[in-house]
Amino acid sequence: MVNDHIDIIMPVKDSPLTTEEAIRAIVKSGASLRVYDDFSAPENAERLDQLRDETGIEVVHISKHTEHPSPNYRFVLIDAQRKCLQRGAHLIIVESDVVVQPDTFERLIGAVQPGVGMIAAVTTDEQGQINFPYEYARTYREDGVCRKRLSFCCTLLTNELLQAYDFSQLDETKNWYDVTISHKSAELGFENILQLSNPVLHRPHSSRPWKRLKYTNPLLYYWRKFTQRRDKI
Repeated sequence: MVNDHIDIIMPVKDSPLTTEEAIRAIVKSGASLRVYDDFSAPENAERLDQLRDETGIEVVHISKHTEHPSPNYRFVLIDAQRKCLQRGAHLIIVESDVVVQPDTFERLIGAVQPGVGMIAAVTTDEQGQINFPYEYARTYREDGVCRKRLSFCCTLLTNELLQAYDFSQLDETKNWYDVTISHKSAELGFENILQLSNPVLHRPHSSRPWKRLKYTNPLLYYWRKFTQRRDKI
């Protein structure tokens, strides 16, 4: 692992069990990690500090930088982009409900080439079946250019893309930006690649369990989404 070429980040909001498993998998791979704590409960924020002391990860408590309520994905992206551009590094986002494999990052980096904007590892369940958000890829036969959106579950954003699109332009009224940025990448002429040969374990919505209502009680999900102005993409 050549840490000088990448900057790996993980936005975190509670979900301590899946978060710790996700962090330990990255540390085990030999990579450095910066965790952005997005107003987790005090006991969970404290546990992140304990993991920092134990594993050497970096922890950024967003509450020390802004009073804006969670989610603060825009803050995370802007800060991470700035750091990557200073170092000439690619950005890898791993969400806190994803467990990487020892060679996940090498595979992502190995696909970097001029004209590529984003490279995503495909997500699977415990049985190895492709799951949310890449169900559409179950019919794909091999890695390749993705004409649909990519998620930030485990995704590399190339330095070339980071130079081309300023994240401070992201809509402040939204909560999530994977759709926006993957579409912007394609709009700017970059190719987005989904790696079927690079699976990672995904436990969807572990940090925000209310979003599972989309599958179990869609009427309640959309009522909360629109009346409480949540989950804006």
